[in-house]
Amino acid sequence: MTATPETTGTAPAPASDDPPPRPRRTGLGPRERSSTIASTVAMVVIGASFMVPLLWVVLASFNTEATLSISWPENWSLGNYAAIWNMETTFRPLLNSVILCGGAAAVTMVTAVLCAYPMSRYRFRAKRPLLLGIIFSTGLPITAIMIPVYALFVQVNLIDSMFGAILFLGASSLPYAIFLTKGFMDGVPVEIEESAWTEGAGVYRALWSVVLPLMRPGLAVAAIFTFVMMWGNFFVPFMLLLSPDKLPAAVTLYTFSSQYGQVAYGQLAAFSIFYSLPVVVLYLFLGRSLGQGFAAAGGVKG
Repeated sequence: MTATPETTGTAPAPASDDPPPRPRRTGLGPRERSSTIASTVAMVVIGASFMVPLLWVVLASFNTEATLSISWPENWSLGNYAAIWNMETTFRPLLNSVILCGGAAAVTMVTAVLCAYPMSRYRFRAKRPLLLGIIFSTGLPITAIMIPVYALFVQVNLIDSMFGAILFLGASSLPYAIFLTKGFMDGVPVEIEESAWTEGAGVYRALWSVVLPLMRPGLAVAAIFTFVMMWGNFFVPFMLLLSPDKLPAAVTLYTFSSQYGQVAYGQLAAFSIFYSLPVVVLYLFLGRSLGQGFAAAGGVKG
């Protein structure tokens, strides 16, 4: 006959020291409910403030008699798109913008990676003053230096040069790109790079094959912000480019205003649709990398 705790007098097992589970709350309290309602109303107001200009652009692009007010077109028409569907008004300025901003963004990102790498991986005495100088440069208004820059470009014969405008536009965006790139590069574990060094990889090889793939989301963010800031820049190409066939789309927007102060709002809205497409395409192309984390960071050797 098998003995049981009752028959043998064995003491029962001691109770667990874990605290009893807390009961779940089935509803929100008055304070939480009011906070939820307030945040929802605030988000709706913010979303509506962004949607109103977009709604005007879409509706005005199909209205040949568009004004500044938002109104439903009485007769939907593609006349505004037909008016700007030519090389002089739309295609050449957009091509100039792609060449100018794309080239400047490429120069900026390559230089930013090469500048951010030593500041992220090495220690030297001038590191802190250099970082403070970069942070200060991010807040420096571009209008404060355009007059001496214009005089310098005239002396070196780079005025009305697409190459010179690309170099200056890339240099003016470099401090912010370095600041962003360094922050993302600091998140890449140094141990992975050191393991690549032990296997015979050089500094540039480790940077290209190890560091850059791991910080792909950060590079995508920096590239998008850099390109968007350049795409909407009006003052730099307006000062440095003089020929009408070299002006980007950001400068040619004023052509929709006549000498009498009248604005072709419908054509301006249709042009804005085309003007925003490259930025949307870039975001859709690079946006896939934004959701990727540093999954390869789990490969650190113990």
